[in-house]
Amino acid sequence: MTVTHAPPDYECPFCRLAAGGGDALSGPDDIVRRTSGALALISPRMWPNNRGHVLVVPTEHHENLYDQPPAAGHAVQDLVREMAVAIRHCYGSPGVSTRQHNEPAGDQDVWHYHVHVFPRYPDDGLYRLSPLPGYQSAERRRPYADRLRAHFADA
Repeated sequence: MTVTHAPPDYECPFCRLAAGGGDALSGPDDIVRRTSGALALISPRMWPNNRGHVLVVPTEHHENLYDQPPAAGHAVQDLVREMAVAIRHCYGSPGVSTRQHNEPAGDQDVWHYHVHVFPRYPDDGLYRLSPLPGYQSAERRRPYADRLRAHFADA
């Protein structure tokens, strides 16, 4: 079942990253790990108590969970697990939460399947935050990306 909400002229930011490019919000320096079927990047949006959260996306374009083939789903989930372990280790977070959204009613706002991996701390208020936090500069994201990249370089 293919369901699409992307406008006809949609330029996918995650496809641009997968191809080595970037845009005003994210660029190649945000990518912390890449496998044959997925990549992980520091999110350009930072929650105040959960800084450095990661987005994991398939390297091929699939708008949502409904049209994603099993191999892409496995590639993403394997990398989600790797990122959860790395976040706990690198950030010292005692927990991790993952989120994934489909369609406008499900709060999806980028038309390429992706999973959020958040570091979690006691009473951090992640799910109570409204409105969504703003975007952060590449300079503010860099320390988180550097820590995660170093983790994988040492592995």
